[in-house]
Amino acid sequence: MSSTRIEIDHRIRHPEKAGRPDNPIQRKPSWIRVKAPTSATYRETQALMRDKKLSTVCEEASCPNIGECWSQKHATMMIMGEICTRGCAFCNVSTGVPAPLDAEEPQRVAEAVATLGLRHVVITSVDRDDVADGGAAHFVAVIEAVRAAAPETTIEILTPDFLRKPGAGELVAAARPDVFNHNLETVPRLYPTIRPGARYYQSLRLLDRVKQVDPSIFTKSGLMVGLGETKAEIGQVMDDLRIADVDFITIGQYLQPSVKHAAVDRFVTPEEFEDLASMARAKGFLQVSATPLTRSSYHADEDFAALRAARAKKLAA
Repeated sequence: MSSTRIEIDHRIRHPEKAGRPDNPIQRKPSWIRVKAPTSATYRETQALMRDKKLSTVCEEASCPNIGECWSQKHATMMIMGEICTRGCAFCNVSTGVPAPLDAEEPQRVAEAVATLGLRHVVITSVDRDDVADGGAAHFVAVIEAVRAAAPETTIEILTPDFLRKPGAGELVAAARPDVFNHNLETVPRLYPTIRPGARYYQSLRLLDRVKQVDPSIFTKSGLMVGLGETKAEIGQVMDDLRIADVDFITIGQYLQPSVKHAAVDRFVTPEEFEDLASMARAKGFLQVSATPLTRSSYHADEDFAALRAARAKKLAA
């Protein structure tokens, strides 16, 4: 029965992957397994997302940390719908033709942020290559709505690459989010198979341009490991990010969502993650999060506080 359900899910969520050969899912090591969510606060957070008709990347991308985060009322909003115009080999978000942008969504996001009482909110989106500006103006509307409804809440955005959308990144940066995050996801050599719709140097340029628009905005990027990359390649990506003056890097284990997604090459050990974190700190990042379960928005509020403290310490030195 379960194999039939998986086949149906892929036809609906990932039509571009339906014809690919199956990649068996490996058993996860003990350091990656998490408990199923059961808390009352988790259910309250879930109910609020449904009441406000909001999507979350926590659910759509099958994040392993959803139980922990939602039990603390930390939900990462995913704007501009549930359907992405890209078909990355690692991602579990649905692919297809999305609905038009919802002009009322920014206000619903703002209301949810205020209701949850968040100190720090992370707002991400699907790719919207079908929209003239890639959804940049919609991001701005969400930022402005959240600021009006919850002025004390700091705002972190995780954007698409705005490929072939001139000026889109600059438009969003001009709205002055507290953190501008865009994930490189993997090393350049693996882009053709893992992130085929994206361009490595476009992503780097986006992060670099944000700093040019407003150097006070913290910039952030993330990598998955366990896809076949080498340590030397990871080191080169770190160097590229530091040249772009990126402040914060996250590194986490890639987990295969289904048999139709890219296979896990290997499970990176906690000790190796500690080594990568040491390497990143030595290269000058203000903040580093590198653990098997690290994701872009995992512990984002605590990390933002540490990020501000690190900058203050650096400026005072």
